[in-house]
Amino acid sequence: MRLSIRHHTTYKYETPAEYAAQILRLTPRPYDGFSILSWRIMTKGPGRLSTFEDGFGNTSHMHTVAHVHDAVEVNVEGLVETSDTGGIVRGGNETLPLGAYLRTTPLTFPSAAIEKLATEAGALESRADALRRLMQLVAGRIEYTKGSTGVLTTAADALAGEKGVCQDHAHVFISAARALGIPARYVGGYLCMDGQDAAGMNAADPVRQQAGHAWAEAYDGERGWTAFDPANNTIAGAWHVRTSVGLDYSSAAPVRGVRRDRGGICGAEFLSVDVQVSRISGQ
Repeated sequence: MRLSIRHHTTYKYETPAEYAAQILRLTPRPYDGFSILSWRIMTKGPGRLSTFEDGFGNTSHMHTVAHVHDAVEVNVEGLVETSDTGGIVRGGNETLPLGAYLRTTPLTFPSAAIEKLATEAGALESRADALRRLMQLVAGRIEYTKGSTGVLTTAADALAGEKGVCQDHAHVFISAARALGIPARYVGGYLCMDGQDAAGMNAADPVRQQAGHAWAEAYDGERGWTAFDPANNTIAGAWHVRTSVGLDYSSAAPVRGVRRDRGGICGAEFLSVDVQVSRISGQ
Protein backbone atom coordinates (compact mmCIF):
# COMPACT_ATOMS: atom_id res chain seq x y z
CA MET A 1 0.00 0.00 0.00
CA ARG A 2 1.28 3.47 -0.85
CA LEU A 3 0.72 6.35 1.53
CA SER A 4 1.19 10.06 0.89
CA ILE A 5 2.20 12.30 3.79
CA ARG A 6 1.94 16.09 3.97
CA HIS A 7 2.82 17.77 7.25
CA HIS A 8 2.85 21.55 7.71
CA THR A 9 4.02 23.15 10.97
CA THR A 10 4.15 26.88 11.73
CA TYR A 11 5.57 28.55 14.81
CA LYS A 12 4.70 32.22 15.30
CA TYR A 13 6.37 34.30 18.00
CA GLU A 14 4.79 37.12 19.98
CA THR A 15 8.17 38.90 20.04
CA PRO A 16 10.83 38.55 17.30
CA ALA A 17 13.57 36.00 17.91
CA GLU A 18 17.26 36.63 17.26
CA TYR A 19 18.13 32.95 17.10
CA ALA A 20 16.29 29.62 16.97
CA ALA A 21 17.43 26.00 16.73
CA GLN A 22 15.20 22.98 16.21
CA ILE A 23 15.87 19.25 15.99
CA LEU A 24 13.50 17.61 13.49
CA ARG A 25 12.88 13.87 13.72
CA LEU A 26 10.50 13.72 10.78
CA THR A 27 12.24 11.36 8.34
CA PRO A 28 11.48 7.62 8.27
CA ARG A 29 14.07 4.91 7.72
CA PRO A 30 13.37 1.70 5.78
CA TYR A 31 12.91 -1.72 7.35
CA ASP A 32 11.43 -5.02 6.18
CA GLY A 33 7.97 -4.27 4.77
CA PHE A 34 8.44 -0.51 4.73
CA SER A 35 10.21 1.54 2.04
CA ILE A 36 10.53 5.25 1.27
CA LEU A 37 9.76 6.19 -2.34
CA SER A 38 10.32 9.93 -1.84
CA TRP A 39 10.75 12.21 1.13
CA ARG A 40 11.80 15.79 1.66
CA ILE A 41 11.82 18.35 4.44
CA MET A 42 11.58 22.04 3.56
CA THR A 43 11.80 25.13 5.71
CA LYS A 44 10.49 28.53 4.72
CA GLY A 45 12.53 31.68 5.19
CA PRO A 46 16.17 32.19 6.18
CA GLY A 47 17.93 29.39 7.99
CA ARG A 48 20.16 26.37 7.65
CA LEU A 49 19.13 22.71 7.55
CA SER A 50 21.72 20.00 8.25
CA THR A 51 21.28 16.22 8.54
CA PHE A 52 22.62 13.89 11.20
CA GLU A 53 21.87 10.54 12.84
CA ASP A 54 21.02 10.63 16.53
CA GLY A 55 21.93 7.99 19.11
CA PHE A 56 18.75 5.99 18.47
CA GLY A 57 19.46 5.72 14.76
CA ASN A 58 16.87 8.33 13.74
CA THR A 59 17.54 10.39 10.63
CA SER A 60 17.39 13.88 12.10
CA HIS A 61 17.80 17.46 10.94
CA MET A 62 19.08 20.51 12.75
CA HIS A 63 17.30 23.68 11.65
CA THR A 64 18.98 26.91 12.76
CA VAL A 65 17.92 30.49 12.09
CA ALA A 66 20.49 33.13 13.08
CA HIS A 67 18.45 36.10 11.85
CA VAL A 68 15.72 38.19 13.41
CA HIS A 69 12.43 36.46 12.62
CA ASP A 70 8.92 36.11 13.99
CA ALA A 71 7.89 32.79 12.42
CA VAL A 72 9.30 29.40 11.41
CA GLU A 73 7.69 27.01 8.94
CA VAL A 74 8.55 23.35 8.42
CA ASN A 75 6.99 21.28 5.64
CA VAL A 76 7.22 17.54 5.07
CA GLU A 77 6.20 15.76 1.87
CA GLY A 78 6.64 12.05 1.44
CA LEU A 79 5.54 8.89 -0.31
CA VAL A 80 6.06 5.48 1.29
CA GLU A 81 5.15 1.89 0.55
CA THR A 82 3.98 -0.31 3.40
CA SER A 83 2.89 -3.88 3.94
CA ASP A 84 1.33 -5.77 6.82
CA THR A 85 4.07 -7.50 8.81
CA GLY A 86 1.89 -8.39 11.78
CA GLY A 87 3.56 -5.61 13.70
CA ILE A 88 7.03 -7.14 13.45
CA VAL A 89 9.82 -4.62 12.84
CA ARG A 90 12.96 -6.20 11.37
CA GLY A 91 15.80 -4.96 9.21
CA GLY A 92 15.88 -1.50 10.73
CA ASN A 93 18.76 0.62 11.95
CA GLU A 94 19.47 -0.71 15.44
CA THR A 95 22.19 1.31 17.19
CA LEU A 96 21.67 0.38 20.84
CA PRO A 97 21.70 -2.89 22.82
CA LEU A 98 18.37 -4.18 24.08
CA GLY A 99 19.27 -3.29 27.65
CA ALA A 100 19.15 0.41 26.81
CA TYR A 101 15.39 0.10 26.34
CA LEU A 102 14.90 -1.20 29.88
CA ARG A 103 15.89 2.18 31.32
CA THR A 104 13.22 4.15 33.10
CA THR A 105 12.88 7.88 32.44
CA PRO A 106 11.04 10.67 34.26
CA LEU A 107 8.13 10.30 31.82
CA THR A 108 7.96 6.50 32.16
CA PHE A 109 8.82 5.90 35.83
CA PRO A 110 6.46 3.15 37.03
CA SER A 111 3.98 3.92 39.77
CA ALA A 112 2.41 1.24 41.97
CA ALA A 113 -0.63 1.33 39.66
CA ILE A 114 1.54 0.73 36.59
CA GLU A 115 3.33 -2.15 38.31
CA LYS A 116 -0.07 -3.65 39.18
CA LEU A 117 -1.10 -3.33 35.52
CA ALA A 118 2.13 -5.06 34.48
CA THR A 119 1.57 -7.88 36.96
CA GLU A 120 -1.92 -8.48 35.60
CA ALA A 121 -0.68 -8.71 32.03
CA GLY A 122 2.42 -10.70 32.98
CA ALA A 123 0.31 -13.49 34.46
CA LEU A 124 -0.08 -14.90 30.94
CA GLU A 125 2.43 -17.57 29.96
CA SER A 126 3.92 -16.22 26.73
CA ARG A 127 5.55 -12.83 26.32
CA ALA A 128 3.56 -12.23 23.12
CA ASP A 129 0.27 -12.86 24.95
CA ALA A 130 1.35 -10.70 27.88
CA LEU A 131 2.18 -7.77 25.60
CA ARG A 132 -1.10 -8.02 23.72
CA ARG A 133 -2.98 -8.19 27.01
CA LEU A 134 -1.04 -5.19 28.29
CA MET A 135 -2.06 -3.21 25.20
CA GLN A 136 -5.71 -4.08 25.86
CA LEU A 137 -5.45 -3.09 29.51
CA VAL A 138 -3.89 0.28 28.69
CA ALA A 139 -6.52 0.98 26.02
CA GLY A 140 -9.27 0.15 28.49
CA ARG A 141 -7.87 2.18 31.38
CA ILE A 142 -7.06 5.45 29.56
CA GLU A 143 -9.84 7.23 27.70
CA TYR A 144 -8.60 9.07 24.61
CA THR A 145 -9.31 12.72 25.42
CA LYS A 146 -7.73 15.57 23.46
CA GLY A 147 -6.28 18.36 25.55
CA SER A 148 -6.37 16.38 28.78
CA THR A 149 -2.58 16.03 29.05
CA GLY A 150 0.60 17.70 27.81
CA VAL A 151 4.08 16.71 26.66
CA LEU A 152 5.31 16.76 30.28
CA THR A 153 2.56 14.46 31.60
CA THR A 154 4.06 11.30 33.09
CA ALA A 155 2.80 7.78 32.54
CA ALA A 156 1.89 7.59 36.22
CA ASP A 157 -0.21 10.76 36.07
CA ALA A 158 -1.94 9.70 32.83
CA LEU A 159 -2.94 6.36 34.32
CA ALA A 160 -4.10 7.98 37.55
CA GLY A 161 -6.23 10.46 35.62
CA GLU A 162 -7.50 7.74 33.25
CA LYS A 163 -7.42 10.22 30.35
CA GLY A 164 -4.85 11.07 27.73
CA VAL A 165 -3.77 10.97 24.10
CA CYS A 166 -1.68 8.52 22.09
CA GLN A 167 1.54 9.75 23.73
CA ASP A 168 0.16 8.80 27.15
CA HIS A 169 -1.03 5.37 26.02
CA ALA A 170 2.46 4.71 24.67
CA HIS A 171 4.18 5.89 27.87
CA VAL A 172 2.03 3.70 30.13
CA PHE A 173 2.52 0.67 27.89
CA ILE A 174 6.30 1.22 27.80
CA SER A 175 6.53 1.74 31.56
CA ALA A 176 4.58 -1.44 32.31
CA ALA A 177 6.52 -3.50 29.75
CA ARG A 178 9.83 -2.43 31.31
CA ALA A 179 8.44 -3.30 34.73
CA LEU A 180 8.05 -6.84 33.36
CA GLY A 181 11.68 -6.83 32.21
CA ILE A 182 10.71 -6.41 28.55
CA PRO A 183 12.66 -3.84 26.47
CA ALA A 184 10.25 -1.24 25.11
CA ARG A 185 10.55 2.03 23.20
CA TYR A 186 8.49 4.99 22.11
CA VAL A 187 7.66 5.43 18.41
CA GLY A 188 6.67 8.66 16.72
CA GLY A 189 5.21 8.98 13.25
CA TYR A 190 1.97 9.17 11.33
CA LEU A 191 -1.26 7.17 11.13
CA CYS A 192 -3.30 6.95 7.96
CA MET A 193 -7.00 7.32 8.71
CA ASP A 194 -7.95 7.55 5.02
CA GLY A 195 -9.79 4.34 4.25
CA GLN A 196 -10.26 3.12 7.80
CA ASP A 197 -10.73 4.29 11.34
CA ALA A 198 -10.46 2.56 14.68
CA ALA A 199 -13.74 0.77 13.97
CA GLY A 200 -12.61 -0.37 10.52
CA MET A 201 -15.03 1.90 8.68
CA ASN A 202 -14.17 3.37 5.30
CA ALA A 203 -13.53 7.07 4.73
CA ALA A 204 -13.80 8.74 1.34
CA ASP A 205 -11.38 11.64 1.79
CA PRO A 206 -8.03 12.25 3.47
CA VAL A 207 -8.46 13.12 7.13
CA ARG A 208 -6.86 16.35 8.33
CA GLN A 209 -5.10 15.83 11.63
CA GLN A 210 -3.69 18.31 14.12
CA ALA A 211 -0.80 16.11 15.19
CA GLY A 212 1.21 13.05 14.29
CA HIS A 213 0.76 9.75 16.08
CA ALA A 214 2.60 7.76 18.74
CA TRP A 215 2.76 4.08 19.62
CA ALA A 216 5.26 1.65 21.13
CA GLU A 217 7.50 -1.28 20.26
CA ALA A 218 8.38 -4.08 22.65
CA TYR A 219 10.92 -6.85 22.24
CA ASP A 220 9.52 -10.35 22.11
CA GLY A 221 12.34 -12.91 22.31
CA GLU A 222 10.69 -15.07 19.64
CA ARG A 223 9.35 -12.41 17.26
CA GLY A 224 11.81 -9.58 17.87
CA TRP A 225 10.57 -5.98 17.97
CA THR A 226 6.78 -5.81 17.66
CA ALA A 227 4.74 -2.62 17.31
CA PHE A 228 1.68 -1.99 19.51
CA ASP A 229 -0.75 0.92 19.18
CA PRO A 230 -2.53 1.00 22.55
CA ALA A 231 -4.38 4.23 21.72
CA ASN A 232 -6.26 2.25 19.05
CA ASN A 233 -5.92 -1.15 20.76
CA THR A 234 -4.32 -2.70 17.69
CA ILE A 235 -1.04 -4.04 16.39
CA ALA A 236 0.64 -1.27 14.38
CA GLY A 237 0.81 -2.16 10.72
CA ALA A 238 0.55 -0.94 7.16
CA TRP A 239 -1.38 2.19 8.20
CA HIS A 240 1.48 3.42 10.40
CA VAL A 241 4.48 5.46 9.19
CA ARG A 242 7.37 5.27 11.67
CA THR A 243 9.68 8.30 11.77
CA SER A 244 11.45 8.13 15.14
CA VAL A 245 12.14 5.96 18.18
CA GLY A 246 13.38 6.79 21.66
CA LEU A 247 13.05 6.00 25.34
CA ASP A 248 10.01 8.27 25.57
CA TYR A 249 8.51 11.34 23.91
CA SER A 250 11.38 13.60 24.92
CA SER A 251 13.95 11.58 22.93
CA ALA A 252 11.69 10.87 19.96
CA ALA A 253 9.79 14.16 19.67
CA PRO A 254 9.15 15.21 16.05
CA VAL A 255 10.29 18.78 16.76
CA ARG A 256 12.22 20.14 19.74
CA GLY A 257 13.93 23.47 19.91
CA VAL A 258 15.05 26.60 21.68
CA ARG A 259 14.97 30.26 20.77
CA ARG A 260 16.47 33.53 21.99
CA ASP A 261 14.27 36.59 21.70
CA ARG A 262 15.48 40.15 21.22
CA GLY A 263 16.17 42.00 24.45
CA GLY A 264 15.94 38.77 26.46
CA ILE A 265 12.14 38.95 26.62
CA CYS A 266 10.59 35.61 25.71
CA GLY A 267 7.07 36.14 24.42
CA ALA A 268 4.38 33.60 23.72
CA GLU A 269 4.71 31.01 20.97
CA PHE A 270 1.77 29.97 18.77
CA LEU A 271 1.84 26.58 17.07
CA SER A 272 -0.21 25.47 14.06
CA VAL A 273 -0.04 21.90 12.71
CA ASP A 274 -1.76 20.36 9.70
CA VAL A 275 -1.15 16.68 8.90
CA GLN A 276 -2.62 14.77 5.98
CA VAL A 277 -1.90 11.08 5.46
CA SER A 278 -3.75 9.49 2.58
CA ARG A 279 -3.76 6.22 0.70
CA ILE A 280 -2.85 6.52 -2.98
CA SER A 281 -5.83 5.60 -5.14
CA GLY A 282 -5.71 2.04 -6.44
CA GLN A 283 -3.28 0.84 -3.78
